[in-house]
Amino acid sequence: MNVQDIVNTVSQKAGLDQATTEKVVGTIFSVLEHEAEGTSASSFFAKIPGADDLAHQYDVMAAAPAGGGFLSSLQGAIGGVLGEKAGALVNGLAALKASGLDLAQIQKAGETLVQQAEAAAGPDLTNQVLGSVPSLKSHLGLG
Repeated sequence: MNVQDIVNTVSQKAGLDQATTEKVVGTIFSVLEHEAEGTSASSFFAKIPGADDLAHQYDVMAAAPAGGGFLSSLQGAIGGVLGEKAGALVNGLAALKASGLDLAQIQKAGETLVQQAEAAAGPDLTNQVLGSVPSLKSHLGLG
């Protein structure tokens, strides 16, 4: 199973269009890429062809658009105080909320993404990677 298979399934089960689903999946993978520790993250991405490319395409640590206002200032301040790891999560959650989805849609997409990742990379490895980012799990309604 490759990343496009995952995007297609999440799109279908969460009732989202392809472009939005791709952004959601890429954003979640980017947060995992920045925050998950050690070899488990690289092993996880190695089992899902294209996942790392999608994570880079929607990199949550890429420069924020100019004139982002208060929220981007707050994100920058939090990221600066807490370091890159917290900044990746804050930026990722902001990107998910900015995608126009409500919390239920984000949670359904996240739940389906995790199910698909477990099928592709195995439940143990998937849970190990997600376990290293517990706050992401709770924001996706998984914890």
